[in-house]
Amino acid sequence: MVYLDYNATTPVDVQVVEAMLPFLREIYGNPSAVYRLGRLARDAIEQARVQVAALVNAHPAQVIFTSGGTEANNLALKGWAKANPGKAIAVSAVEHASVLEAAHALATPVYSLPVDAEGRIRIRQVEELLEREAIGLISCMLANNETGVLQPVAELAKIAQAKGVCLHTDAVQAVGRIPVDFSALGVQMMSLSSHKLYGPKGVGALIVDCSLGLDPLLHGGGQERGLRAGTENVAGIVGFGKAAEMAAALLPERTRHLCALRERLEDGLLKLPGVVVFGQNAERLPNTVFIGVPGIDGETLVMALDKKRIEVASGSACASSKGQASHVLLAMGVEEALAKSAIRISLGKENTEEDIACFLSALEEIMRDFGKLEELYGDSSD
Repeated sequence: MVYLDYNATTPVDVQVVEAMLPFLREIYGNPSAVYRLGRLARDAIEQARVQVAALVNAHPAQVIFTSGGTEANNLALKGWAKANPGKAIAVSAVEHASVLEAAHALATPVYSLPVDAEGRIRIRQVEELLEREAIGLISCMLANNETGVLQPVAELAKIAQAKGVCLHTDAVQAVGRIPVDFSALGVQMMSLSSHKLYGPKGVGALIVDCSLGLDPLLHGGGQERGLRAGTENVAGIVGFGKAAEMAAALLPERTRHLCALRERLEDGLLKLPGVVVFGQNAERLPNTVFIGVPGIDGETLVMALDKKRIEVASGSACASSKGQASHVLLAMGVEEALAKSAIRISLGKENTEEDIACFLSALEEIMRDFGKLEELYGDSSD
């Protein structure tokens, strides 16, 4: 099997599993308990907090552990809105569903920030919106989960700060693939997820400026500075911490590897007639390529590749089973028919040049089977 869907999830690193194992059996104390097993569990959580904070240059006290990126995004938007009633929110048109749906579930005005043809927010239109409307919070992802396009979050933060607007960024896809600095970006909240950087599923974090007032989604025992009640997922948090530590240490090596593979992949893709690389001219994650193959439905192409034991996605993992055109591509002005042909190839540390060659060969064969190569190249028998 050739796995090319690392933006959906990554395999848990062996060293991460080894770090987690003691907390699944031997050190099973409740971290809120004052006896030894509880103190050991609490110490492990605090060590993980330090490791996660170090990855994004935050203070450990700013790290609030959650069940993943979706909860972190919901806590950011709903927690802020509850603490700041009546203030409007703006979100980019290409956000993950956990931001878009959370925003529209609020009883407050929500404005959509448009993007250009490459998928980047239009800074000038943000400035105009802030001049026109009383926006209290902006949510703009650091890297898009489908196209890999990077947003100018630091530039946006300066504009927001000048207007006294809070800024949240979903950095789930960016962390572990590019350098991410919470302090330097100038944001007040940042969402992370463990399973995107070779850690376990079911754990993530919201990095929160300690001066920011948030209301919790969950009430109870007061864990996580009172912002996330409930007994902590100790083993998961320990695994997240270890994955974060490894991501920080290995980032330059991993980035070089991914850049080389992506370059090889795109060189091959652009030799296939008709294939479109979305966001090609924008700065992107080193591991992500989102393409359209005109005339072949994206879901059909995913299944055809699956039969050849190659795993890719037709878009976001949270929306890929719905059979709809990507809202990200539609926001970029891509025609619906082309948007429905899209598949996402996302690379990871375990991929090789052989994997890329295998994928390109399989894609060319499928296009030939569907008659797309003959249609585009012309019938060679003429």
